[in-house]
Amino acid sequence: MAYDKALAERIRDALEHETGVSEVKMFGGLSFMVDGQLAVSANSHGNLMVRCEPDRVDELLTHKGAHWAEMRGKPMSNGWLEVDRTGTSSGIEFGAWIREALNFAR
Repeated sequence: MAYDKALAERIRDALEHETGVSEVKMFGGLSFMVDGQLAVSANSHGNLMVRCEPDRVDELLTHKGAHWAEMRGKPMSNGWLEVDRTGTSSGIEFGAWIREALNFAR
């Protein structure tokens, strides 16, 4: 499965002190589960896929690099976002997306 290994390592590092984290290959990438809930993935396009509260999607889509996640060319359900490298380049931005994912999963 092709995914950005450096991105997966950034996610791993960000989640290293969290409990209940596991890794699963899915969605053509590497996904990180938190307490059995899919939280975040390093997808096959080299982007971060984030699971978030559906009622926050409109606000989160205004952030740099964020767009509606697609699977096989079709939009995914509400609460799935994809964030490209422009939206995760700084540690602050990356950390904010990880927190969104953790807030949803917990």
